[in-house]
Order: sequence, then C-alpha cells, then structure tokens
Amino acid sequence: MIRFFCFLVLFSLFVLAASPPSYAQAQSKPLTLDDCIRTALSVPSAASLAKQDSDIANLAVRQAQAALLPHAKFDAEYTYNSVLRGRSPQQSFVALNGVREYSTLVTTEQAVDISGRLRAEVAIARAERDVAGASATISLRDLKRAVTAAYYRLLLTRHLETALRDSLTESEGFEKRTKLLLDQGEVARADLVKASAAASGLRQAYNAAHLDALTANYELAAFWTKDVTTPLDIVDVFLQEPVEPSEISISGASPFLTRPEFSLFDAERRVLLQEARRARANLFPQADVKFQYGVDSNAMRWSDRGYALFANLNVPIFDWFKTLTGARLFLKRAEKVQTTRSIAERIFSRDFENARTRVQMLFEQIRFTAAQMKASEEDVKLSRIRFDGGEGSALDVVTAQGQLAQARTNYYTAIANYLNAKADQEVARGR
Repeated sequence: MIRFFCFLVLFSLFVLAASPPSYAQAQSKPLTLDDCIRTALSVPSAASLAKQDSDIANLAVRQAQAALLPHAKFDAEYTYNSVLRGRSPQQSFVALNGVREYSTLVTTEQAVDISGRLRAEVAIARAERDVAGASATISLRDLKRAVTAAYYRLLLTRHLETALRDSLTESEGFEKRTKLLLDQGEVARADLVKASAAASGLRQAYNAAHLDALTANYELAAFWTKDVTTPLDIVDVFLQEPVEPSEISISGASPFLTRPEFSLFDAERRVLLQEARRARANLFPQADVKFQYGVDSNAMRWSDRGYALFANLNVPIFDWFKTLTGARLFLKRAEKVQTTRSIAERIFSRDFENARTRVQMLFEQIRFTAAQMKASEEDVKLSRIRFDGGEGSALDVVTAQGQLAQARTNYYTAIANYLNAKADQEVARGR
C-alpha cells in the first residue's frame, strides 16, 4: 500500500512537470507589440483560416491543370446474356456480343480543348488562387492592426486608471484636510461640500477607468489565450519620447494603390472574365479521343486481344442564347468589380491623406497636452498653498484638481491617438 501511494505521488509530480505551463507562467519578460502580434499569429485565427483558403486554392489550380492531361484506367467486366429459347446458342439480346462476354481493357482518354473551356477553367483556378492570396494578406494585416489597437488601448486605459487614481487620492486627501479645518472652524461647510462632490466624481470616473482597463486586458489576451483574466505584462511605449513623424515623399503612383485590396479587385475581375470565356466555350465544338487496348471476347483468350480508337466531336447548334446570356452576365459582374475598384481608389486616397494629416496634427497635440498637464500640476500645488494660507477658496482647489485629471486624460489619449494614427497610415500605404 505504501509503495502504491509513493508511486501515485511520483506519477502526479511527473504529470505536473510534463504539463505545459500557462501563458502567464511562461511569460518571463514584458511583451512588446511585436511579441503580441507574433503570439496572435501562432494560434488559430481569421488569418490562419484565410491562409488555409489560399492553400486550398493552390490545390484547385493543380486539379484544373490535371484536366488537360491524358487519363488512363483499367476496366475488367464479365457479362452473361441468357440463351435465346429454341435457338441455342444464340444470345437473347442482340446488342450484346454473345452469351458470355469478357472485357479486360486499358483505356486512355484525352480531351482536345478546341473550345478553350479547359484552359478557361485553369485560368479561373489561378485567378481564384490570387483572390485567396489577396484575402489572406488582408486578413493578416487586419489581425495585426487589431492586435495593435488592443495593445495601445490597454496601455491607454491603464494610464487613465493610474491618472484618475492619483487625482482621486489627491482629492480625498483634500477632502479630509477640509473636514479637519471645518471641525476647527477655519472653513465654511460649503468648502467641504465642494471637496466631497469633487472626490465623489473622481471616484466614479476611477471605477469606470478600472473597468475599461480590465476589459482592455481581456480584449488583448483573447487574441492568443483563453486565460484572459491574468493581467498582461506589456512594454509601456507611452513612457517613451514620441518620435516626430517624417514627411512621406510621394513620387510616381500614389502609395495607397499598393494596398492588397486592389490586388483582390483585379483577381476577382479576372475570375469573372474567365468565367465569361468558359461560358462562351459552349458555342464552339469540343472533342475528345479515347484509345482502348485489351480483350473484349466471348472467351477469356489473350489471343483475342485488340485495340480500338474512338474520336468524338460535339458541335453545338442552338441553345436559345443561353450561352451568350451567361457570358454577358459574367462580363457585367466584371464591370461592377471595376466600378467598385474606382470607388475604392477615391476612398483609399481620402483615408491616406486623413491618416497622414492626423499623424502630423496629433504629434503637435502631444506637445500641447504635455504643457497643459505640467501647468495643471503647478496650478494644483499653488491652489493648495493658497487655500492652506487662507488666501484661496476650496472651489479653486477643486477646479484645479479637475483640470489636472482632464489634462492627464488628454495627454495619454493624444499619445494613443498618435500611435494609432501611425498604424492607420501604414495600412493606408499598403504595408
């Protein structure tokens, strides 16, 4: 019994040691944005589904190309045909060769694509492969952008939570100080009411910021793990000095034309044009050649072997304009894709200019909000000194505290908006 117990303990320790650690345990250093993106790409996602669609499209191309090559097969067949009554040994069914028929044939068949239908199917498969490839690129880009946005949102909510917590601590300290002064008869009750109201408002704002920080952590962690409640340790890029954006030099074609959406539009248009080509192929003759070699005899004798060649030509005559209507249908859809592409050029041009302008303006906004935050911090200090010296009012202190909380919020929001604008600019440039 003791041996069994010891074995059970050792086996449990071995299982625990061999089991993979959770992501929180495996994380040994703060995650950078690249680490988050790389981790999100390593698990199943919309990007991996798009990659699988691209792999499927590659196989479809090989399948379509195989239709142009000869096909061979081996057939073995035995047929029994009942004897005609009163006329033995004549067979009952005249369409059959005899009472017993043995068929052992090797058949090779080759389609002669004189109508272009098979070649159109190969071109369709290649265009669909390009569609899947462009879609995979877009899905990969969108996943990276979503992780980037969640990363910056988590940093922003944490900074806002910290800023509001500091402001709340300052406000609660002032509230206690005002209450002591009221007990000593040095201030009016109205001052305490103002301090309490300000502290209550900041307390509500802090609770909301804390909730946002928790949900932002859930959002980012959900990209690669089910354990979304464990706080993520990420590198705080908000503490780094923002890099002044460099002006984008535009030479030749507009940068936004390199976006993968345009590759998707072009590939979709090629698919529809080849669909029209395949539909028109029904107007032309289609031929195939079949060659057979083996035994087709009333007895299983190898000496009866032989070969046969069959050529088939299918010439369409009239189908009530069904083929022409189908071809026009695909051509109209191709025109629609081209129209959508033209609309997208204007929209993406606008998005590119918006992103470039936002990057420049938001960088200036960071400097303004940083100066505002420093001035607000100084204003809080001076208002507290004036209030403690009996020269200022509680309203001045409460107002200064509220302005400081708003200034900190504006500063960190400006940093988050600037970094997101830079990410949007990269997307608008087709990167």
